[in-house]
Amino acid sequence: MTVIALIAALAVQAAAPDAAPPTSAIEGTWRSPGGNTIITIAPCSGSPCGTVAWATDRAKKDASKTTAQLVGTALLTNLEQRKDGSWLGKLFIPDRNMRVTAKIQTLGPGQLRVSGCAAGKALCKAQVWTSFTAALPSDTSVPAPK
Repeated sequence: MTVIALIAALAVQAAAPDAAPPTSAIEGTWRSPGGNTIITIAPCSGSPCGTVAWATDRAKKDASKTTAQLVGTALLTNLEQRKDGSWLGKLFIPDRNMRVTAKIQTLGPGQLRVSGCAAGKALCKAQVWTSFTAALPSDTSVPAPK
């Protein structure tokens, strides 16, 4: 291979887009504790976001006071990973029409601790979401199975 051909090959390789970065530990499909919602965390405009993929009729009714369509609503936005491995961003609480500071921590395989705080750290609540690998349920009248 000539020097020119080698340089050209290296230039093409350098200009080629990198392979997709490995997915973060928070990306995937997650079941809320009561099984009333299933959230998908995936890349959105450069950082992960969490979108409602499925919801029970009751969850939809509770959210309908402030959100016309719960399924498809972004619950987690502006997520940025911190040095300690946790994630910070915003959490939308549909039935209260509130956006609060969100923190996500991996607890181990298949578990996320999702917490939201309003008024600084005065009003905080946390839930443990579990990985959901089954097909989305067709019956929205009952919670999703574990």
